[in-house]
Amino acid sequence: MTSQKIKNRWLIALAGVSVHMSIGSIYAWSKLGSMVEKQVSTGWSLQQITTVFSIAIFFLGISAAFMGKVVEKKGPRFTGTVAGIFFGAGALLGGIALKMENLYLLYATYGMIGGMGLGMGYVTPVSTMVKWFPDRRGLATGLAIMGFGLGAALEIYLIKSVFPAFGINSIATILMILGPVYGVIMVGASQYLAKPPVDWLPEGYNPEEAAASGKKVKKDLSNITANESLKTARFYFLWAILFINVTCGISLISVANSMGKEVVMLSVDAAAVLVMLMSMFNAFGRLGWSTLSDYIGRPATYISFFVIQIAAFFYLTTFFGGEVSEGGKLAFQATFLIILTCYGGGFSTVPAFIGDLFGTKELGAIHGYILTAWALAGITGPQIISYLKDTTGSYQVAIYWLIGFLFLGLLSSVLLIINTKKMRAKQVAEEQLSMAA
Repeated sequence: MTSQKIKNRWLIALAGVSVHMSIGSIYAWSKLGSMVEKQVSTGWSLQQITTVFSIAIFFLGISAAFMGKVVEKKGPRFTGTVAGIFFGAGALLGGIALKMENLYLLYATYGMIGGMGLGMGYVTPVSTMVKWFPDRRGLATGLAIMGFGLGAALEIYLIKSVFPAFGINSIATILMILGPVYGVIMVGASQYLAKPPVDWLPEGYNPEEAAASGKKVKKDLSNITANESLKTARFYFLWAILFINVTCGISLISVANSMGKEVVMLSVDAAAVLVMLMSMFNAFGRLGWSTLSDYIGRPATYISFFVIQIAAFFYLTTFFGGEVSEGGKLAFQATFLIILTCYGGGFSTVPAFIGDLFGTKELGAIHGYILTAWALAGITGPQIISYLKDTTGSYQVAIYWLIGFLFLGLLSSVLLIINTKKMRAKQVAEEQLSMAA
């Protein structure tokens, strides 16, 4: 092993963040959707426009499931480059579809092609960074996935402040400009991405010493392939945990603007600020929670997510059916932001948790399989809350349903902890028998 082969892992992290900030712009669609509705002359409904986002998230999960293995075989440079081409082309062609006012072409381009670029771009840097940061798995994945959360805030800023300064207000034109820009950034950043050499460890890092220093660093429960992981109960517990956390969080994201205005009578400007702050708290929750998980452990982190969210969702139900004071409006918004930190933290903590449970042999592939939970949740969450709102006339019943989901998530977390403790106890017993022999 020569020093020339070792790249700077912090530059690897920077490259990963650049990729995720580009694809994270997809979350700006909640802002773009309302603008598109006003700009097209063919009478698209907001629901039709919102479907673009659902399609993109669905194809994110599906493509991630397939491309996770490609990351392991071909390397992150290859998959990151392909992701940049797909995502950039999807946004560019989506702009052209908007210009033509062709809704189904928009679904096929920004939704499907862009969504495939999303999935490839999402798994590419995460699995790579986990391998470069065995001593700080949570921090590494938090940095990358924080970029995903910040991407939407950056695009919204560009749309509201930068493009109008140049007289550009058409969403079609904006996408036609940003598509190639995102593509160039992603392809360029991917050229530095690479897996570390086999058996590489950071200088001065020793797993046993790290565990003794107070961090929750343990030997990985196993080091198995993606297909082998599908034969374990812990894979499905982890899938369920992510599915439930995303379903509940993305439900609120999908109705944040309208719910704020309807339930606590937020002004149009205040509701827009809430959406912007949600993006920021989503991003910082990704970094904060995943970093904290390095110290308190991944199981305790997920238990915290569900306990906090159960309390927060229950609190939201108190705002229905009466006048809300200015202080109450602030408390309502603060509750939303707390939930968004847990939503973002759930994404960023999953890759490190996968490493703990299954090792890093095929982490990218396993991560891809797990992300199918996001694909399904991206459709399920918004559909549940919008259906219950339409049938009951209020968001309150939907909130109670989501609370029930969160209790199932808490139960899944507890069952996962029990399962892993049994596995570790079995490993210890086998090691003791081997030593005795």
